[in-house]
Amino acid sequence: MNRPMKKISIIGTNGLPANYGGWETLVDHLTSNLNQDFNITVYCSALNYDNKITTINGVELKYISLNANGWQSIPYDFVSMFRASNDDIILVLGISGCIALPLLKLFKKCSVVVNIDGLEWKRAKWNWFIKKFLKISEFFAVRFSDCVIADNKVIQDYVLSEYNCPSSLISYGADHVRSIPVTETLIERFGFLQHEYAFKVCRIEPENNLGMILEAFSASNSINLVIIGNWANSDYGIQLKQLYSKVDNLHLLDPIYEQDLLNQIRSNCKFYVHGHSAGGTNPSLVEAMYLGLPIFAYGINFNRETTFHKATYFQTTKELIHLLNNMDSLELNTLGAQMKVIAKQHYTWNSISDKYRDVFLDLLSEMKA
Repeated sequence: MNRPMKKISIIGTNGLPANYGGWETLVDHLTSNLNQDFNITVYCSALNYDNKITTINGVELKYISLNANGWQSIPYDFVSMFRASNDDIILVLGISGCIALPLLKLFKKCSVVVNIDGLEWKRAKWNWFIKKFLKISEFFAVRFSDCVIADNKVIQDYVLSEYNCPSSLISYGADHVRSIPVTETLIERFGFLQHEYAFKVCRIEPENNLGMILEAFSASNSINLVIIGNWANSDYGIQLKQLYSKVDNLHLLDPIYEQDLLNQIRSNCKFYVHGHSAGGTNPSLVEAMYLGLPIFAYGINFNRETTFHKATYFQTTKELIHLLNNMDSLELNTLGAQMKVIAKQHYTWNSISDKYRDVFLDLLSEMKA
């Protein structure tokens, strides 16, 4: 008789289907690749799904009537954790609800794996109180989990130096993106596609250095820049859009959720601009790498590690202007090809899923022993 598969719950995301972002894409691929090895449950925010299906990718979906983001992410994670506490392993994505881990571990024997994401408490958008709360949550995530996952070597080194705790290095996959030729219909909709352009997609937040990037491109005026993001979601985004929306070579678009349409615009740019200064391995960066795009990245250690120090880097407006004014001296095709090679070697979903499988199997083996 076959033994029942061990139970794993995944919490901390909006859920499935994967309509919202990087965490959900990760869960989509993990469940697709690991559903033959484990009995998996994914906890979903009921507020985000009108059609509440009960299974997808061969796994069970359970719903919590709270928002997975913002302040409600804390009780959302609490409730998810305790509902999943009789399972063998809980995979927690993010640290918001990890202040509940001491209580969970006191009464339950389940193993807990936490992917701590980036250094969330350092983000400029948070006030002092929220930063303090997130730092405490990070501490509990590391101290009370059975395995910490870091998605970037810089995060792994930080966890070791800050908490004297080893972690498993597992990044993010990108081979779900594909290059798509631009259609005539899209060119009619976005006239800038007829000319060379740089591209960026991101949340419109201070730590993504949008002000620096927009200032540099407007000053250089050497190439069009297309940025897709949630401009209307904050005063910061609204002010930037008002300031730069009338600059001829800048095209500031609202979010585009149709993946094929997004990939048409993204995969046909001359190069990708990545301004993130917080977090670990950013999904939009590895996706751009997998598309073989040359990368102009903000030169923080996270981005250098993700690109294996082979992208083109800037740290000031002046440096970016210099790069833009001297593009002809850069071998962009060679840079893009290097990014593609790195992404195919390190950022594929099969390899990422295999690493998660190994983490789960190691924990189950320790529990058995």
